[in-house]
This record gives sequence, structure tokens and C-alpha cells, in this order.
Amino acid sequence: MHRLSQVEIGIPDAAREAARGFYRDLGLAETTPGRFATTDGGEQLALVSVPRRGLAGLTVGVDDADDLGRAARLAKLGVAPTRDGSTLRASEPATGTCVTLAIEPRCAQKASAPLATDGPGRIVRRNDRSPAVYVTETPRPRKLSHVVTTSADPGATRRFFTEGLGFRVSDEIPDFGASFMRCSTDHHNVLVQHGPFSILHHVAWEMENADAVGRAASEMVARDPSRHVWGLGRHAIGSNYFWYLRDPAGNFVEYTSDLDVIDEVEAWRVATSAVAPAALAVWGPPVPQQFVLPDDVAAIMAEQGS
Repeated sequence: MHRLSQVEIGIPDAAREAARGFYRDLGLAETTPGRFATTDGGEQLALVSVPRRGLAGLTVGVDDADDLGRAARLAKLGVAPTRDGSTLRASEPATGTCVTLAIEPRCAQKASAPLATDGPGRIVRRNDRSPAVYVTETPRPRKLSHVVTTSADPGATRRFFTEGLGFRVSDEIPDFGASFMRCSTDHHNVLVQHGPFSILHHVAWEMENADAVGRAASEMVARDPSRHVWGLGRHAIGSNYFWYLRDPAGNFVEYTSDLDVIDEVEAWRVATSAVAPAALAVWGPPVPQQFVLPDDVAAIMAEQGS
């Protein structure tokens, strides 16, 4: 496995057109109606019609047929995958999410020039303003970063991704039943946490740097203040900058940058964190209640008789 290559987000028909406009504003290029591409990762988002918003599917990029063959271990978990040429599909039992392994090329990202920043006793930019103030174009997402979903049985979902597909656990928050898992060198590509039912919490998109996060999110909020959820801040787990927005169906979207990179398994130590403000962010605005408990969860629970 080498990357999280695509996410399918479930959008009710009543919110579909507004959602398409939202993701265009987010900086994604609409390739065909309801399908969107990043600058580096190609087509990485599909909006699919569903009765209730949620995570419909994920695609994970793999190198070759041997990688598909290793997923045969899903059988030990009682999951029967289907294989068709260069793809293998399996449904995660606890959430119902369809996960596809697909043989595809790795994402080759062109390295960008680091932003020149000054600091006490460290002057690297002299007699000129920061390049950040000269930017006129809205920053665009470079690639799909990660997806966060809830599961009524997070242990089973974790086993599906780790024991079945080969994801690795980077960090954990036991009080949330939360596991940060990766299929690439990014700190996490999938985060699963406990919930009364399965619902998509957010999808994160990698930006150039913190300035790009702030500029893009500020423009999104300027167009529609109701889009704002939480940010700007820096997470403790993953170390990344964040700013969260809400799409018209109620799904959260994150602009992110500077996520931890793990390219040597032995060099990384899995951290187990208790629930505390520092577990969510080392700095930033107070955590809003809607981030912890999205506004529509109570209505969905009542609908299901939970």
C-alpha cells in the first residue's frame, strides 16, 4: 500500500448541487459532475447519492498483484473480498464502508520551495515582505490526506484495516476508542473512533503550508460564514495545522498541512493519549461542541430509536 487515493462521500440528493459548489470553492477541480481532482493526486473525491450523509467508500493504492493477494487474510476476520483484475473490494462489517484496493501508480508530489520565515536570531528574509503576502490565487488542495469515521465496533473496524488490509497504527486515544492508522508514510490516512453508529466525521485535504490553510479557509468563510467549524490551530496527534469547515450535507472538511511523516516503522513510538484538550489541539480556539457531537447526530439517533 502506498496512499489513500480516493474517497466517496455520501450526499443526499437535496444537498447535491450545493455540495458540488462547496467542493469547487474548496479548490478541487470538478472533472465530471460530482467527481473532483486535487493538483497532485488526480481524481480523489466522488459525491454519491445516499439517503443519509456518510462515508460511502475508500480506495487505497497498492503497487502490484502481490499486494492484492495479501488481503486474503481478510477471510480470517470473516470478510469475503471480491477480486477483479487490478482491484480487490471488501466491505468493512461494522461501518458498511466499501474499501477498494487498486493497483495504481504512486503519487509523485513536486517539492515546493519552503516559505522563508524569520525568527529571533534567524533572519532569512531581508528587506522584503514575506512571499505569502504577494499570493493572489486561492490555494488548492495538493492531495487527499485522511478520513475520519465513527464505528459502533471500533475494535472490529481497526482489525479490518490492520489485520485484514495491513494498515499500521500510529497513535491511539483509548477513551474515544480511536485508532490513527496509515497506509502510507503520512501519520494517518484513516482514523476510526467510537460512535453509536457509523457516520463520516471529516475528510482532510493537504495544503501547501499553514498560510495556504489560513488563506483558503478564510476565503471559504468569507463566502459563507456558516461553513466555519473550528480553526486555525495545530493538532497534538499528527502535529498538523487544521481548519475545519462544513459542507452543505453536514460533513466536516479539513484543510491541513505539516502532518507527521513516518517512513521508518522502528523509529516511531505509538502514543496512547487520554482525553484532554491537549489530545485534540496544542493551540487554537476552544473546541466547539458541534465538532465533538455534530448537530445532526441527535436527530439520527432519534430516527434510529437509539
